[in-house]
Amino acid sequence: MHNYTNLNIISYLLFNVHQTEKLLEHDYFSAFDKDALVLLLEAVKDFSDKELFPFIKEMDEKPSYFKDGKIIVHPQFETILKQAAEMDLVSAIYSFEEGGMQLPASVFHCLYYIMEAANNQVTGYLGLTTGAANLILSFGSQHLKDTYASKMLKMEWGGTMCLTEPQAGSSLSDVKTLATKVADTDYYLIEGQKIFISAGDHQFADNFVHLVLGRVKGAPAGTKGVSLFVVPNKRPLGNDFEDNDAAVLGEFEKMGQRGYCTTHLSFGDNNRCRGWLVGEENKGLSYMFLLMNEARIATGRMGAGIASAAYYASLKYANERPQGRLLNNSGKKDSNSEQTLIINHPDVKRMLLMQRAIVEGSLSLIIQTSQYVDLSRVCDDSEKEKYNLLLELLTPIVKTYPSEQGLKSVSNGLQILGGYGFCSDFILQQYYRDIRILSIYEGTTGIQSLDLLGRKVTMKNGKALHYLVEEMTATVTEAYTLSALKPYAGQLKEQSELVKTVLAKLIPKALSGDFENYLADASIFMDFLSTLVIGWQWLKIGVTAEKSKSNADNKTGLEDNLIHTMAYYYTYEMAKLEGLAKILLNDKALTVKAQADTFD
Repeated sequence: MHNYTNLNIISYLLFNVHQTEKLLEHDYFSAFDKDALVLLLEAVKDFSDKELFPFIKEMDEKPSYFKDGKIIVHPQFETILKQAAEMDLVSAIYSFEEGGMQLPASVFHCLYYIMEAANNQVTGYLGLTTGAANLILSFGSQHLKDTYASKMLKMEWGGTMCLTEPQAGSSLSDVKTLATKVADTDYYLIEGQKIFISAGDHQFADNFVHLVLGRVKGAPAGTKGVSLFVVPNKRPLGNDFEDNDAAVLGEFEKMGQRGYCTTHLSFGDNNRCRGWLVGEENKGLSYMFLLMNEARIATGRMGAGIASAAYYASLKYANERPQGRLLNNSGKKDSNSEQTLIINHPDVKRMLLMQRAIVEGSLSLIIQTSQYVDLSRVCDDSEKEKYNLLLELLTPIVKTYPSEQGLKSVSNGLQILGGYGFCSDFILQQYYRDIRILSIYEGTTGIQSLDLLGRKVTMKNGKALHYLVEEMTATVTEAYTLSALKPYAGQLKEQSELVKTVLAKLIPKALSGDFENYLADASIFMDFLSTLVIGWQWLKIGVTAEKSKSNADNKTGLEDNLIHTMAYYYTYEMAKLEGLAKILLNDKALTVKAQADTFD
């Protein structure tokens, strides 16, 4: 069994901290019981041990490549994709009617977290296909559902999301891909190019179904004129295919995630690329946000998964590597004594605690966020707004925190290995390269931060933030009943007040129309609120662990370690909030006032 994650901790967070079993009381999820979910977790761990983890280094050393108009990926993907389809890992989250298992999203994301910890090159091929199929099932015509979705959910055909263009980057208002309606038909002619298309082609799928953002001729400028189209590589023609004039121009060679292909696509070079409208014209971006939000949770999840693998790799090294000697009572080393394992050095323990705090705090937030997806599906209409708003607010955080802090976590792991961490013989350097892209995927940290402060905090007059404070207050109230946790409950309560102080300073800028100064430090606000939200998650974990300690029937042996890690987070990470608040409250506007020649 390979050590890149810990099933006991995953199960503890799922069933003890977040009480996933309660979801199974709802009719929609009643096909499962806890034992079935545990077996599913174990099956995916076994699959990951055998088929994913053993190939992660080889996929990096023998990356995907472009040849003769096709992308060639590592041969192990044939086995992986086939077995993933047989295990229903693509369709599991869908309803029975759609061919799925009606699996809770919170469990689904834990399954993918396990796979990503084992081999982060793999899950994008699965996740993008399931996400693209979801768009078709949610907004497409019956013809599109019947023609494409069922093949995608069986992994016979792959799926992608095509947003970025060479001239546009993250600015979707500048999309130029052109869609021209062909009279007396149900299709449009598509013409344009898309870049950075993850999982855009490979030899182990019969066809690829691209979800393409384009602009119908004569549509309004900006994002209001963007539509969404299904554009297959090959058009189904009875039991055969015909070419759809969708070409692969090349593969981007990357510093990390080298087994996960990233393609450059061209549509309509010969003026015969057909695309079928999803939903209505000019509403494409609103549809695509469904997939983008799913992808943002998945991106944060992947960050947590890579950070988990790095943590266990560095922990293994620290338990095996003898170096240095412990100080004696006089503060000196005894050079005649045996070398000690580096895990006994306080600074190494600090770095390991930092890694663990980020990994498990991130996983808890991923479960929390995806549980809001589950609750919004089964709750009464009176509660639906609450869970949807909480999901909206937390999505940019759950994407950003594990990506940004996960990078720092992996960096700490590399540091523990010292010079060996920089060498290709050890996998930490690969994890460091692999995780670096995640703060860029699916909207950079800057974009997520603008979304958080510019849209989510202010939506419905701050109602989403109000619901979040309610959730945090409930945890604080529960923690106050446990004497060992009172100091941490008090700290979270006190530091939560900083949010009010910061927003009282910032919101008037927005109300006066000074949006540049309002949003100038949005990334700092993201760091600030994310740190607080993870503190909430750690207090939630601490409450469960402290209660379990006093109940012999529920005690698992993890409790003391979890409480110690919570104490680390509150001592080392939550202490940063005052400094971040000080930055947010300053009036110097240094970044706004900086001119181009400031950087000469």
